[in-house]
Amino acid sequence: MGKRIILLAFAVFCLFLPHALAENTVEEEFTLIDDSGEEIMDEAFDTSLAETGETDAQENQHSLTAREDFIDRIIATGESLFIKAGGHAQRAHYASDIYVCKNFTTYVFRTNRDDFRMAEYPETTLVIPDNMPKEQCKPYAYGLMWKDVTPEKGNPFYAAASFRYDTEKSAEENLALAVDFMRQIKRGDFFQMSAEYQYGVGAHSAIMIADYDPQTDTVHWMDSNMRGKKVDGIRYGIVQFNEEKPVQWWAEAFCKKKRGATIYRLRDDIVYATQE
Repeated sequence: MGKRIILLAFAVFCLFLPHALAENTVEEEFTLIDDSGEEIMDEAFDTSLAETGETDAQENQHSLTAREDFIDRIIATGESLFIKAGGHAQRAHYASDIYVCKNFTTYVFRTNRDDFRMAEYPETTLVIPDNMPKEQCKPYAYGLMWKDVTPEKGNPFYAAASFRYDTEKSAEENLALAVDFMRQIKRGDFFQMSAEYQYGVGAHSAIMIADYDPQTDTVHWMDSNMRGKKVDGIRYGIVQFNEEKPVQWWAEAFCKKKRGATIYRLRDDIVYATQE
């Protein structure tokens, strides 16, 4: 009888032991150590979060459109030229010099175009139009627009907005329109203007590297030869990247009689070129 009581008590003890242990278990803390033996100061490293981060990064990479990738590459090329110049003026005098303002924007475009096409014309190499000849710009001054090249011939840009000084409006009305025009800037826009401003008179080309910022009322851009100097009669231009100015500053540059500006934007149907 005594043995049966002891065996019964032992069976009950075994039955409730796992539950008791589970209630009193303390979660073990781990310290991460790198290869040098130093403690890594991540107090709460969660592998599930790390895996989620990797997944998000992969999704972001896959969600990048060909158009966005094209713009990213154009801007990265411009930045590399800026870094390479190291703040020193580069020759911008001859027709072949890539640091002439329009040559700069053309160069960064052409450097990256071969991997891209328009979905509507997948066999056509992309081109960037030259500036419109002086005679065809009349009654306006040279430099405020490009040649009218059709998409069928490879032009992936369209005029997203334009400003032309209107002599039938007051100077104040024109300036208000010019400022509103600048507020339409988007990242990746190619900007073309005919201006009279602190750095000179004439045509200038730039590429906008960010959307218009309504908080600061500014735009950010990259270009070459907006600012420069002459040495022994040869023009040298400064490469600029991530420059920032108020839209009012830009508007005042081209809001003059016979002058104006155009915002050129890549079409939405930019795709990757088919790899043969």
